[in-house]
Amino acid sequence: MSMMKDSLSQARLDYGKKALPIHKIDYIEFYVGNARQAAHFYRTIFGFEPIAYKGLETGSRDVSSFVVRQNKITFVLTAPLTPDGPVAEHVRQHGDGIKDICFLVDDVDHTYNTVIQRGGRSLVAPVTEQDQFGSVRKAVIAIYGDTTHTFVQRSDYVGPFLPGYRQYDGPSAVSTGLAAIDHAVANVGWGEMDYWVDFYRNVMDFEQLVSFDEKDISTEYSALMSKVMQNNNGKIKLPINEPAQGLRKSQVEEYLDFYRGPGIQHIAISTGNILKTVEELRNRGVDFIRVPDSYYHDLEERVGHIKEPLAEIRRLGLLVDRDDEGYLLQIFTRPLADRPTFFFEIIQRHHARSFGKGNFKALFEAIEADQALRGNL
Repeated sequence: MSMMKDSLSQARLDYGKKALPIHKIDYIEFYVGNARQAAHFYRTIFGFEPIAYKGLETGSRDVSSFVVRQNKITFVLTAPLTPDGPVAEHVRQHGDGIKDICFLVDDVDHTYNTVIQRGGRSLVAPVTEQDQFGSVRKAVIAIYGDTTHTFVQRSDYVGPFLPGYRQYDGPSAVSTGLAAIDHAVANVGWGEMDYWVDFYRNVMDFEQLVSFDEKDISTEYSALMSKVMQNNNGKIKLPINEPAQGLRKSQVEEYLDFYRGPGIQHIAISTGNILKTVEELRNRGVDFIRVPDSYYHDLEERVGHIKEPLAEIRRLGLLVDRDDEGYLLQIFTRPLADRPTFFFEIIQRHHARSFGKGNFKALFEAIEADQALRGNL
């Protein structure tokens, strides 16, 4: 691993530090067992509007994909149409999970060439896709495990999503107030966090925003380490976790065991009214992790005055933390599929830029209680 790390650093020095403008996350693609059912789940439970589709009816013979959107969040839900092929193999190995985080860029060729010359691994060289609505330029690189980054340039395209997709005409969704992707968290293996931190710094022009060690994120039984990487305009935040030594199995180890390798553990989604959003999600059947009631006994003493009623925060099971710039409220779902792997975080920021460090102990103790019920602690 140290040789790989050194090669990334040297590639960056050789190529020179050039600006690599990556604007935002364009979409996140999930590989799932059944895309139609997944689209129904995200529409009825989370309030995502289906906007585009490809499958047998559009000429796609190997996969079916539904594109769902809510405000600034776009998910692509892709399932295999045959038992063979990369999508079927990914689902067999990992279960439902995130395959790709796509970045919007101005110039795919410049971005791709820069990344490859700095030590990135190519999967798909720049290619143009087109239909009656125009053209897009895309390229794909490998990151941890089987996860990928796509670069997309779509300034010459006016269709519903991408070439090959048609507009989806179906029942409308009722929004739950989910607004944007706040951050996407990866779990990697023992000793791999710093390698991927260097990858994002040296290859992708990201900078480290904050780090947490086993003293910050630990309980009586387990621990993990995390570093948060951020792109140059601050719109993309990618925390990277790895296990740390503990008496029992950490949540990162549980994820790695059941996902069969590194991948995206959770996506944090922002909302402008977390009380309303979480109330609606609970009413639709979303199951959230619940911290012990003792967490709320001295909450206002710990975090100071907040706008939201403490009684409502307690009733809904929200967590609150404060930094030098403000405070945040957050809550975490239980895993969304049978394997204890992927979940969502719902977050509302009142100017805070941190990630809830003050909640780590209570939250991870609650997660460990769930692990114990699953026999995985």
